[in-house]
Amino acid sequence: MTAPLRTRVAIVGAGPAGLLLSHLLHRDGIDSIVIDSRSRDEIESTIRAGILEQGTVELLTESGASDRVLVDGHRHDGIELRFEGEGHRIDFAELVGRAVWLYPQHEVLKDLVARRLGDRGDLRFGWTATEVLDAESDSPRVVGTDAAGEPFEIVADFVVGADGSRSVTRTAVTGSMTGGYFREYPFAWFGILCEAPPSAPELIYSASDEGFALISQRSATVQRMYLQCDPELDPASMSDAEIWDQLQRRVRGTELIEGPIFQRDVLRFRSFVAHELHRGNVFLMGDAAHTVPPTGAKGMNLAVADVVLLHAALREHAASGSRTLIDSYASTASDRIWRAQHFSWWMTSMLHAAPDATEFDRRRRLGELESVVRSRAGSTYLAEAYTGWPLAGWPQA
Repeated sequence: MTAPLRTRVAIVGAGPAGLLLSHLLHRDGIDSIVIDSRSRDEIESTIRAGILEQGTVELLTESGASDRVLVDGHRHDGIELRFEGEGHRIDFAELVGRAVWLYPQHEVLKDLVARRLGDRGDLRFGWTATEVLDAESDSPRVVGTDAAGEPFEIVADFVVGADGSRSVTRTAVTGSMTGGYFREYPFAWFGILCEAPPSAPELIYSASDEGFALISQRSATVQRMYLQCDPELDPASMSDAEIWDQLQRRVRGTELIEGPIFQRDVLRFRSFVAHELHRGNVFLMGDAAHTVPPTGAKGMNLAVADVVLLHAALREHAASGSRTLIDSYASTASDRIWRAQHFSWWMTSMLHAAPDATEFDRRRRLGELESVVRSRAGSTYLAEAYTGWPLAGWPQA
């Protein structure tokens, strides 16, 4: 093994959370090393969901992480809730004066990688962390193998696990890779990417007797759509004609524009929150700390909120040696995490029919949807949560 590398902050995971934290730390003169087992091409080309809360967009632009989000991203001032064959618009701009942006996650990653490399950031692709050691010491360590298969060791003042839902870092914090509160849902989304123009100007969330459907977007020529399905469904088991038939039946009243389907997958629904988010000088954030169902568009946005809090804590420590924000990171982050878990669960349970649902359950869900669209208070809650609560600690002086 070569001599250990030394840095202030070792970040495991070059996803949106890890790269954004590295960028913000760089602005404060705090050095970091970011490692990821994937190649740069894998990171930038894996297509993921892309609804950004207004606070996320403001952070990306104001911090200099991305200007392109305002050029290539699409501002959405509302969504449509559709049930019983009728659409009901939730007007974010009118209700809360805020919006969301359609900007896929892989585009955010392209911006962040370019920003870090442009600032000569230390990004190491193909480096696989196998263990995080000495969490409660002043010099926690990350060990693993580099892109050539050689062992490495990184010694840092702090280690941050932003290494996704299968986090290696989580063991150093909770004692187990699976240490957390967990819920799995009895349904999944069958997702497609197709070549077609948008079928609607904004996203459509549709509840029907046939099941839930989401009509989303990716660009002017590529669309993302989802069907509620059994988690064990084989993505190859449905023909293109069957997929379009199911989508159209679930969004009656909107004529979908069909096109060639070039990608299909099944997305399972899981909720997870790690038992602990912080131990000693090791932290968890993003999917390493929590996952949510995609219904409420909270995944990447919740990771960004973690970044803001942890950046503030590390910034304070670098400036004064204080551990006040470090010690409060877990409790402060948990408040937003559990609010987001509730919102994601609420949207999911309101819009999806469980396999064992009774007629009472169906009518109750319709009553809940009616309560949201007929009540300004109900619509406002949805708009407020969907567009995002204020990011505590941003902007910073």
